[in-house]
Amino acid sequence: MQISIDTTKWYDRIWAAFIFFTRLPFWRLHQPDKEAYKTVVEHWPLVGWLTGCSMAAVLYFGTYVFPYDVTIVLAILTRLLMTGALHEDGLADFIDGFGGGGSNRQRVLDIMKDSHIGTYGVLSLILYFLLLFCILHSLSPFDAALLVAATDPYAKMLTAQLIQMMPYARNEETAKNLTVYRKFDIKAGISLAVQGLMPMALYLYYMNARLDWQLLVFIPAVAMYFLYLLIWRRLHGYTGDCCGAVFLLVELVTLLTALIAVR
Repeated sequence: MQISIDTTKWYDRIWAAFIFFTRLPFWRLHQPDKEAYKTVVEHWPLVGWLTGCSMAAVLYFGTYVFPYDVTIVLAILTRLLMTGALHEDGLADFIDGFGGGGSNRQRVLDIMKDSHIGTYGVLSLILYFLLLFCILHSLSPFDAALLVAATDPYAKMLTAQLIQMMPYARNEETAKNLTVYRKFDIKAGISLAVQGLMPMALYLYYMNARLDWQLLVFIPAVAMYFLYLLIWRRLHGYTGDCCGAVFLLVELVTLLTALIAVR
Protein backbone atom coordinates (compact mmCIF):
# COMPACT_ATOMS: atom_id res chain seq x y z
CA MET A 1 0.00 0.00 0.00
CA GLN A 2 1.31 3.43 -0.95
CA ILE A 3 1.38 6.17 1.67
CA SER A 4 0.83 9.69 0.36
CA ILE A 5 3.28 12.15 1.88
CA ASP A 6 2.43 15.85 1.78
CA THR A 7 5.53 17.71 0.61
CA THR A 8 3.85 21.09 0.01
CA LYS A 9 4.83 24.00 2.23
CA TRP A 10 2.19 25.53 4.50
CA TYR A 11 2.56 28.94 2.86
CA ASP A 12 2.13 27.34 -0.58
CA ARG A 13 -1.19 25.87 0.56
CA ILE A 14 -2.40 29.24 1.86
CA TRP A 15 -1.17 31.02 -1.26
CA ALA A 16 -2.95 28.48 -3.48
CA ALA A 17 -6.22 29.08 -1.61
CA PHE A 18 -6.07 32.83 -2.22
CA ILE A 19 -5.19 32.32 -5.89
CA PHE A 20 -7.93 29.72 -6.37
CA PHE A 21 -10.80 31.43 -4.55
CA THR A 22 -10.17 35.03 -5.63
CA ARG A 23 -9.36 36.89 -8.84
CA LEU A 24 -6.80 39.10 -7.15
CA PRO A 25 -3.31 38.83 -8.74
CA PHE A 26 -1.67 36.86 -5.92
CA TRP A 27 -0.21 34.60 -8.62
CA ARG A 28 2.03 37.46 -9.75
CA LEU A 29 3.82 37.37 -6.39
CA HIS A 30 4.19 33.62 -5.96
CA GLN A 31 3.33 30.44 -7.87
CA PRO A 32 2.68 27.52 -5.48
CA ASP A 33 3.21 23.91 -6.45
CA LYS A 34 0.32 22.26 -8.30
CA GLU A 35 -0.21 19.80 -5.44
CA ALA A 36 -1.01 22.73 -3.14
CA TYR A 37 -4.28 23.31 -4.99
CA LYS A 38 -5.62 20.02 -3.66
CA THR A 39 -5.58 21.58 -0.18
CA VAL A 40 -7.29 24.89 -0.92
CA VAL A 41 -10.49 24.02 0.96
CA GLU A 42 -8.43 23.72 4.15
CA HIS A 43 -7.82 27.48 3.98
CA TRP A 44 -11.13 28.53 2.45
CA PRO A 45 -12.34 30.30 5.63
CA LEU A 46 -9.07 32.25 5.71
CA VAL A 47 -9.94 33.61 2.27
CA GLY A 48 -13.30 34.46 3.85
CA TRP A 49 -11.48 36.76 6.25
CA LEU A 50 -10.37 38.79 3.23
CA THR A 51 -13.65 38.75 1.29
CA GLY A 52 -15.83 39.16 4.39
CA CYS A 53 -13.80 42.02 5.86
CA SER A 54 -13.60 43.77 2.46
CA MET A 55 -17.37 43.58 2.11
CA ALA A 56 -17.78 44.73 5.71
CA ALA A 57 -15.49 47.72 5.16
CA VAL A 58 -17.54 48.86 2.17
CA LEU A 59 -20.79 48.37 4.11
CA TYR A 60 -19.64 50.55 6.99
CA PHE A 61 -17.40 53.21 5.46
CA GLY A 62 -19.44 53.47 2.27
CA THR A 63 -22.30 55.06 4.20
CA TYR A 64 -20.12 58.15 4.73
CA VAL A 65 -20.27 58.73 0.98
CA PHE A 66 -23.36 56.99 -0.41
CA PRO A 67 -26.91 56.19 0.73
CA TYR A 68 -27.14 52.84 2.50
CA ASP A 69 -29.00 51.20 -0.41
CA VAL A 70 -26.17 52.06 -2.79
CA THR A 71 -23.55 51.00 -0.25
CA ILE A 72 -25.08 47.51 0.06
CA VAL A 73 -24.99 47.04 -3.71
CA LEU A 74 -21.36 48.21 -3.78
CA ALA A 75 -20.48 45.81 -0.95
CA ILE A 76 -22.01 42.87 -2.82
CA LEU A 77 -20.25 43.99 -6.01
CA THR A 78 -16.95 44.14 -4.12
CA ARG A 79 -17.10 40.45 -3.23
CA LEU A 80 -18.28 39.51 -6.73
CA LEU A 81 -15.27 41.27 -8.25
CA MET A 82 -12.87 39.74 -5.73
CA THR A 83 -14.08 36.17 -6.32
CA GLY A 84 -15.04 36.46 -9.98
CA ALA A 85 -18.57 35.35 -8.99
CA LEU A 86 -17.11 31.88 -8.41
CA HIS A 87 -19.65 30.86 -5.79
CA GLU A 88 -22.60 32.51 -7.53
CA ASP A 89 -21.74 30.54 -10.67
CA GLY A 90 -21.80 27.41 -8.52
CA LEU A 91 -25.21 28.31 -7.10
CA ALA A 92 -26.71 28.84 -10.55
CA ASP A 93 -25.24 25.57 -11.88
CA PHE A 94 -26.33 23.69 -8.76
CA ILE A 95 -29.95 24.88 -8.98
CA ASP A 96 -30.04 24.29 -12.74
CA GLY A 97 -28.73 20.75 -12.31
CA PHE A 98 -30.90 19.76 -9.39
CA GLY A 99 -33.93 21.55 -10.81
CA GLY A 100 -33.69 20.22 -14.37
CA GLY A 101 -31.83 16.93 -14.02
CA GLY A 102 -34.60 14.98 -12.35
CA SER A 103 -33.46 11.75 -10.71
CA ASN A 104 -30.85 11.03 -13.38
CA ARG A 105 -27.44 11.46 -11.70
CA GLN A 106 -25.47 11.81 -14.92
CA ARG A 107 -27.90 14.36 -16.34
CA VAL A 108 -27.61 16.44 -13.17
CA LEU A 109 -23.80 16.38 -13.48
CA ASP A 110 -23.94 17.24 -17.19
CA ILE A 111 -26.25 20.21 -16.61
CA MET A 112 -24.04 21.47 -13.78
CA LYS A 113 -20.97 21.28 -16.01
CA ASP A 114 -22.69 23.11 -18.90
CA SER A 115 -21.48 26.72 -19.06
CA HIS A 116 -24.93 27.99 -20.08
CA ILE A 117 -27.32 29.20 -17.39
CA GLY A 118 -30.95 28.08 -17.34
CA THR A 119 -34.19 29.45 -15.93
CA TYR A 120 -33.70 27.82 -12.54
CA GLY A 121 -30.23 29.31 -12.26
CA VAL A 122 -31.36 32.83 -13.18
CA LEU A 123 -34.23 32.73 -10.70
CA SER A 124 -31.97 31.40 -7.94
CA LEU A 125 -29.53 34.29 -8.37
CA ILE A 126 -32.32 36.89 -8.44
CA LEU A 127 -33.87 35.52 -5.25
CA TYR A 128 -30.48 35.13 -3.56
CA PHE A 129 -29.42 38.73 -4.20
CA LEU A 130 -32.87 40.08 -3.23
CA LEU A 131 -32.75 38.22 0.08
CA LEU A 132 -29.16 39.26 0.75
CA PHE A 133 -29.96 42.90 0.04
CA CYS A 134 -33.08 42.88 2.23
CA ILE A 135 -31.28 41.21 5.14
CA LEU A 136 -28.41 43.70 5.11
CA HIS A 137 -30.81 46.61 4.69
CA SER A 138 -32.71 45.47 7.80
CA LEU A 139 -29.58 45.95 9.93
CA SER A 140 -27.59 49.04 10.75
CA PRO A 141 -24.41 49.51 8.68
CA PHE A 142 -22.21 48.66 11.67
CA ASP A 143 -24.15 45.54 12.67
CA ALA A 144 -24.34 44.39 9.04
CA ALA A 145 -20.59 44.86 8.60
CA LEU A 146 -19.76 42.85 11.72
CA LEU A 147 -22.17 40.08 10.76
CA VAL A 148 -20.84 39.75 7.21
CA ALA A 149 -17.24 39.61 8.44
CA ALA A 150 -18.15 36.75 10.80
CA THR A 151 -20.55 34.86 8.55
CA ASP A 152 -18.36 34.52 5.46
CA PRO A 153 -15.59 32.42 7.12
CA TYR A 154 -18.09 30.50 9.29
CA ALA A 155 -20.22 29.39 6.33
CA LYS A 156 -17.10 28.35 4.42
CA MET A 157 -15.90 26.30 7.38
CA LEU A 158 -19.22 24.44 7.55
CA THR A 159 -19.33 23.88 3.79
CA ALA A 160 -15.78 22.51 3.79
CA GLN A 161 -17.10 19.50 5.71
CA LEU A 162 -18.68 18.24 2.47
CA ILE A 163 -15.35 16.95 1.22
CA GLN A 164 -14.96 14.94 4.42
CA MET A 165 -18.49 13.53 4.32
CA MET A 166 -18.54 12.17 0.75
CA PRO A 167 -16.31 11.51 -2.26
CA TYR A 168 -15.90 13.68 -5.32
CA ALA A 169 -18.73 13.00 -7.79
CA ARG A 170 -16.48 13.12 -10.85
CA ASN A 171 -12.79 12.37 -11.32
CA GLU A 172 -9.77 14.62 -11.67
CA GLU A 173 -9.82 14.50 -15.49
CA THR A 174 -13.48 15.57 -15.77
CA ALA A 175 -13.42 18.15 -12.96
CA LYS A 176 -13.95 21.74 -14.04
CA ASN A 177 -10.68 22.86 -12.44
CA LEU A 178 -8.90 19.52 -13.04
CA THR A 179 -8.31 19.24 -9.29
CA VAL A 180 -9.84 16.99 -6.65
CA TYR A 181 -9.59 18.33 -3.11
CA ARG A 182 -7.92 16.06 -0.59
CA LYS A 183 -9.59 15.09 2.67
CA PHE A 184 -7.99 16.96 5.54
CA ASP A 185 -6.29 15.40 8.53
CA ILE A 186 -6.77 16.31 12.20
CA LYS A 187 -4.26 19.16 12.06
CA ALA A 188 -5.91 20.68 9.00
CA GLY A 189 -9.34 20.16 10.56
CA ILE A 190 -8.35 22.07 13.70
CA SER A 191 -6.89 24.85 11.56
CA LEU A 192 -10.10 24.99 9.53
CA ALA A 193 -12.20 25.21 12.71
CA VAL A 194 -10.07 28.05 14.10
CA GLN A 195 -10.32 29.98 10.83
CA GLY A 196 -14.10 29.68 10.73
CA LEU A 197 -14.98 29.96 14.42
CA MET A 198 -12.70 32.81 15.50
CA PRO A 199 -14.52 35.62 13.61
CA MET A 200 -17.90 34.21 14.70
CA ALA A 201 -16.73 33.99 18.34
CA LEU A 202 -15.61 37.63 18.24
CA TYR A 203 -18.95 38.65 16.74
CA LEU A 204 -20.91 36.76 19.39
CA TYR A 205 -18.72 38.25 22.14
CA TYR A 206 -19.48 41.73 20.84
CA MET A 207 -23.21 41.04 20.56
CA ASN A 208 -23.24 39.51 24.06
CA ALA A 209 -26.87 39.34 25.26
CA ARG A 210 -28.33 40.81 22.06
CA LEU A 211 -28.87 37.41 20.45
CA ASP A 212 -28.96 33.72 21.26
CA TRP A 213 -25.57 32.36 20.18
CA GLN A 214 -26.83 28.76 20.11
CA LEU A 215 -29.22 29.61 17.29
CA LEU A 216 -26.53 31.27 15.21
CA VAL A 217 -24.19 28.29 15.55
CA PHE A 218 -26.71 25.45 15.39
CA ILE A 219 -29.20 26.40 12.66
CA PRO A 220 -26.61 26.97 9.86
CA ALA A 221 -25.02 23.60 10.74
CA VAL A 222 -28.42 21.92 10.41
CA ALA A 223 -28.97 23.66 7.06
CA MET A 224 -25.60 22.40 5.82
CA TYR A 225 -26.46 18.86 6.93
CA PHE A 226 -29.79 18.83 5.05
CA LEU A 227 -28.05 20.15 1.93
CA TYR A 228 -25.51 17.36 2.33
CA LEU A 229 -28.33 14.80 2.48
CA LEU A 230 -29.83 16.26 -0.70
CA ILE A 231 -26.51 16.12 -2.55
CA TRP A 232 -25.75 12.61 -1.32
CA ARG A 233 -29.15 11.35 -2.35
CA ARG A 234 -28.90 12.76 -5.87
CA LEU A 235 -25.18 12.52 -6.66
CA HIS A 236 -23.52 10.33 -4.01
CA GLY A 237 -20.70 12.85 -4.08
CA TYR A 238 -19.90 16.56 -4.20
CA THR A 239 -18.65 18.87 -6.95
CA GLY A 240 -17.12 22.34 -6.87
CA ASP A 241 -20.52 23.77 -7.82
CA CYS A 242 -22.06 22.01 -4.83
CA CYS A 243 -19.48 23.60 -2.53
CA GLY A 244 -20.10 27.09 -3.93
CA ALA A 245 -23.87 26.72 -3.73
CA VAL A 246 -23.87 25.29 -0.21
CA PHE A 247 -21.59 28.09 0.99
CA LEU A 248 -23.95 30.81 -0.28
CA LEU A 249 -27.05 29.04 1.04
CA VAL A 250 -25.52 28.37 4.46
CA GLU A 251 -24.29 31.97 4.62
CA LEU A 252 -27.81 33.16 3.77
CA VAL A 253 -29.30 30.95 6.51
CA THR A 254 -26.76 32.34 8.99
CA LEU A 255 -27.65 35.92 8.06
CA LEU A 256 -31.37 35.19 8.33
CA THR A 257 -30.88 33.51 11.72
CA ALA A 258 -28.92 36.49 13.02
CA LEU A 259 -31.59 38.86 11.74
CA ILE A 260 -34.33 36.92 13.52
CA ALA A 261 -32.29 36.67 16.71
CA VAL A 262 -31.41 40.37 16.78
CA ARG A 263 -34.95 41.55 16.02
